[in-house]
Amino acid sequence: MDWINLIVEMAISVGLAVITLLVGLAVIKVLVNVISTQISKSKLDESLKPFIMSVISIGLKLVLVVSVVGILGIPTASFVAILGSFGLALGLAFQGSLSNLAGGVLLLTMRPFKVGDYIDGAGYSGTVKAIQILYTELETPDNKMIYVPNGNLSNSGIVNYSVHDTRRVDFTFGVGYETNNAHVLQTLQRIVLKHPSVLLDPEPFIRLSGHGDSAVEYTVRVWTRAEDYWGVHFDILEEVKTTFDEENISIPYPQMAVHTIQE
Repeated sequence: MDWINLIVEMAISVGLAVITLLVGLAVIKVLVNVISTQISKSKLDESLKPFIMSVISIGLKLVLVVSVVGILGIPTASFVAILGSFGLALGLAFQGSLSNLAGGVLLLTMRPFKVGDYIDGAGYSGTVKAIQILYTELETPDNKMIYVPNGNLSNSGIVNYSVHDTRRVDFTFGVGYETNNAHVLQTLQRIVLKHPSVLLDPEPFIRLSGHGDSAVEYTVRVWTRAEDYWGVHFDILEEVKTTFDEENISIPYPQMAVHTIQE
């Protein structure tokens, strides 16, 4: 009857392991929710909160798995060794994921951006919504969500548009060679200075900057608050076209003169 006792013992161990697993998962879920609530109320940087919660959740689940293995009678030391070997093999198979993990740690350590910043990186642009263990979530202006692998993001150039409170808006306008230079400069200055979102310090820059093939080129550079960048950009473009038409300032287009020679 030894085999019956063995089966009973195994059944009891499996039952306890299953109960431990189910109860453990439920407890972990409650703990994660409680910790998440506390972390969300804390003064931690928004970029760190999702990362910390991911690490805590994974750590608690690993501890639960080791406990369940111990209940089943498997030596935990051997299991940990097997788990380490499996982790090594898995790491070799998923080198890209490990690169993303290292990239996530690097991004959170160096902090080239934080949640809420608008960035360009790895060929994508958007507002940072979260920095996860393996990827960063970017929300585009047209409400699409992009999941950028952290490895790619940490190994590419990153442009952060939200670091400073102000940004410079640059324009280049072309006018006909027959137009009076002083008239153009005065008109551009009037357009720029009457816009309520254009800052006067630093002072707007308006100068003739080039002689093109078909037009005289004027460079206009103005400073504005970062959140007003696109409003100023489009407003001034529209106002320049309207005012140039009213002031009879021509905006030429490329032309080609063709001369024919009759023999």
